[in-house]
Amino acid sequence: MTTDTKFTVEGKLSDNERLKSQSNFLRGTIEQDLQDDLTGGFTADNFQLIRFHGMYQQDDRDIRAERAKQKLEPLHNVMLRARLPGGIIAPDQWLAIDKFAKEHTLYGSIRLTTRQTFQFHGVLKPKIKQMHQMLNKVGIDSIATAGDVNRNVLCTSNPVESAVHQQAYEWAKKISEHLLPKTRAYAEIWLDGEKVETTENEPILGNNYLPRKFKTTVVIPPHNDIDVHANDLNFVAISEDGELVGFNVLVGGGLAMTHGDESTFPRKADDFGFITLDKTLDVAAAVVSTQRDWGNRVNRKNAKTKYTLERVGVENFKAEVEKRAEITFGPSRPYTFTDRGDRFGWVEGVDGKYHLTLFIENGRILDYPGKTLKTGCAEIAKIHKGDFRLTANQNLIVAGVAPDQKEAIEVLARIHGLISDGVSNQRLDSMACVALPTCPLAMAEAERYLPDAVTEIETLLAKHGIADKSIIFRVTGCPNGCGRAMLAEVGLVGKGPGKYNLHLGGDREGTRIPKMYKENISEQEILDHLDQLIGRWSSEALDNESFGDFLIRAKVVAPVINSAKDFYV
Repeated sequence: MTTDTKFTVEGKLSDNERLKSQSNFLRGTIEQDLQDDLTGGFTADNFQLIRFHGMYQQDDRDIRAERAKQKLEPLHNVMLRARLPGGIIAPDQWLAIDKFAKEHTLYGSIRLTTRQTFQFHGVLKPKIKQMHQMLNKVGIDSIATAGDVNRNVLCTSNPVESAVHQQAYEWAKKISEHLLPKTRAYAEIWLDGEKVETTENEPILGNNYLPRKFKTTVVIPPHNDIDVHANDLNFVAISEDGELVGFNVLVGGGLAMTHGDESTFPRKADDFGFITLDKTLDVAAAVVSTQRDWGNRVNRKNAKTKYTLERVGVENFKAEVEKRAEITFGPSRPYTFTDRGDRFGWVEGVDGKYHLTLFIENGRILDYPGKTLKTGCAEIAKIHKGDFRLTANQNLIVAGVAPDQKEAIEVLARIHGLISDGVSNQRLDSMACVALPTCPLAMAEAERYLPDAVTEIETLLAKHGIADKSIIFRVTGCPNGCGRAMLAEVGLVGKGPGKYNLHLGGDREGTRIPKMYKENISEQEILDHLDQLIGRWSSEALDNESFGDFLIRAKVVAPVINSAKDFYV
């Protein structure tokens, strides 16, 4: 670590810093906990340490009270989030995770996430090690998909322009590998790896790891499908004549906040400038290490990169990155974001192969009556010769389909309800986090509330004669931002059972943060407000004016220019 303490925060370190320093490079006593069959959970520090191995301890909150009445502990289990840079997965890998979800999880589902990967929910302690070994056997792990580290690296899901996408995807993988923890703890605990007596060191993350979670993306304009402003570090692909030549580097985005604490807020990323490809890993390490050394280790609520930039100044942070990476950022190359949704249905790529994007509401792949999504995906995987792409919008792309396979895959998709011609534009543009019953942080429903909420908005759009239009609509069960509601035209943030903060005024491109319009209101009150505002949009909007842009122009809400100053004003 640097000895420069000019921008470090003084004070008593948070307890998470003690936990990490005493963890023996993320080992803790996890192995001993695995042998303890008196509880289904992990104890003491291990409850937090398993996050660095890609897992969160959860329980089913729907049955928590009933189990307490029976003098039983909560039904402890873990959620695992896989590491899948760029969201690409092979058919044989898909079949393996499908089998495990069916046979060894409480819910039987595969959950596609906003972090462009999949999650298992409801894995009981006796099956955890088996889960990791199954994933390792097919070439997947869950290293550093949670905890105070760089998490799964996202990449634009763009198989159509295959040459640039392939190059960008390769950089996403390289960045992911470069920023991984170097400790052998994961292999030792879960894969029965040999314990080697070494003096371990974490040259990039630091021996105490990062002050807080860190998120990185690679994005290919004009598609902002990974929401750059939700992330600490973003590499915006710049291409010339169909070849990737470098990246604009955006730093300091993030959406999480804390209810009632105005020192916390969502923030857009700052554009540091352009770098050539050969400097990519150096800059990634320099941004991470600067945040490692300057980030707030005293107050975790202000520990993210966005708060470091606000505290030390963007130019000071940028200068330190240039110093550490031994580079000078060039002027930012021009680029434009025009959309951030997925392109549903069949699209032909430049290589003559086809790509089918399937809408998966809430990303939950499970068999429902008359809609056997999970079986359908498995049946496609059995015959598919290409790969699957998981999108950051919780959808699934069957990619690289040869022309002679196209019909067979479409037939399977339709038989199992993976293609439905009646899905509205509004439903395609809506998203939610998991929330209840499994997320311990959820204050309100999100995934379970979204389908009915979308139906209500569809009704309002039809009522006002604009059923073919849509609003970027997102619901998150708490203010941590997993559903990316703070980049929506209409964002709901859970405040309590059936109550949400209503935020309005984001844009369709994902480059403007919405402002709080009403606090702690009911589902019906939200619909009443939207009814009135959609009515105004229908009658007063300019040609092709989006809902969020209309709300700003009509001065329903003020634009959020500087989150630190005017998000709460």
